Amino acid sequence: MTIDFGRVITAMVTPFDKEGNVHYAEAERLAAHLAANGSDGIVVCGTTGESPTLSWDEEYELFQVVQKAVASRAKVIAGTGSNSTSEAIEATQKAARLGVDGSLQVVPYYNKPPQIGLYQHFAAIASACDLPMILYNIPGRTGQQLEPETVGKLAQLDGIVAIKESTGNLDIASQIRSLTPPDFAIYSGDDSLTLPLLAVGGTGVVSVASHLVGNEIQAMIAAFESGNNRLATQMHIKMLPLFKGLFMAPNPMPIKAALKLQGWEVGGLRLPLCELPIELLPLLEQLLQQQGLIEFSSSQVTPTANTSIINNRSLIH
Repeated sequence: MTIDFGRVITAMVTPFDKEGNVHYAEAERLAAHLAANGSDGIVVCGTTGESPTLSWDEEYELFQVVQKAVASRAKVIAGTGSNSTSEAIEATQKAARLGVDGSLQVVPYYNKPPQIGLYQHFAAIASACDLPMILYNIPGRTGQQLEPETVGKLAQLDGIVAIKESTGNLDIASQIRSLTPPDFAIYSGDDSLTLPLLAVGGTGVVSVASHLVGNEIQAMIAAFESGNNRLATQMHIKMLPLFKGLFMAPNPMPIKAALKLQGWEVGGLRLPLCELPIELLPLLEQLLQQQGLIEFSSSQVTPTANTSIINNRSLIH
């Protein structure tokens, strides 16, 4: 199975209203904007989308809302991973029936399975679900790393077509490239490593910054692919402060604050995440002004009250 998810995939935030409920209308508006501004694909209900505190019903509704909004202009990738293999299978099968284009499957968190367990986990999902899969390797959140050798074996299975590589280690990305077929896509999970990853055989990025600079990231990748490395580097250096600044606090706290400074009604965050600390807001505002992303002072924008909506799910993906 081969599928082209494109170069720039946005890990979309989940908007909430003032009561902390999912703001589906704003999710639809934001998804349409992303599809029109550089996003080849959209991950719905990933880490940036606060999946750990979303119910499955909310996630399924979001999948459908985003599908309607992008109207085939961008691929829709459902975050249906879990640390329970049976739960991941059930969620992915349902997402497939809804017509999404692919799934993002995180390394099981907390369980700390061995590599053979990880292989069997992803193999079982691929076997049970007719939906292209992107593996998601982020040991900083899951407590366990998917080793390059395991990725190489998984890449031989039908349906496992890509990886979101979020170790921050280019040597690991290089090893994965050497152990996988040329059409197996390697996406950077860190905006700041997109350009370096391209140089070692990467495909593109699953991005947070593309909420704000999707077209610019597309242009940087296009410059690299056309052989204009000097221009690609210049664009990378220009955006680097933004790439790093959007992680001045745990994701998605800064990107939600940035979107609100631009006027998006994305709301607050669900506990145990919270608003970006008030002392960081001027730094973020200054950064957005320097990047030309806001034109005037928006210091009147203050955090909304944090919602206390909590449920019994604990997904990290």
